[in-house]
Amino acid sequence: MRTTLIIRDDILKRASGLAGITEKTALVHAGLEALIEKKAGERLAALGGREPGLRKIPRRR
Repeated sequence: MRTTLIIRDDILKRASGLAGITEKTALVHAGLEALIEKKAGERLAALGGREPGLRKIPRRR
């Protein structure tokens, strides 16, 4: 899908330098993937990580 984006040059240059990606399309893809991973992690953390009705899982030692 083609999309026109207006991105400030300073942000694009900084992101490119940090990521080591020079191609603009690849840089936008990497940024979107990072945002998706971050937000998915936040949603998972918001669940609290608890399941009160879960039976104890035996640990191997």
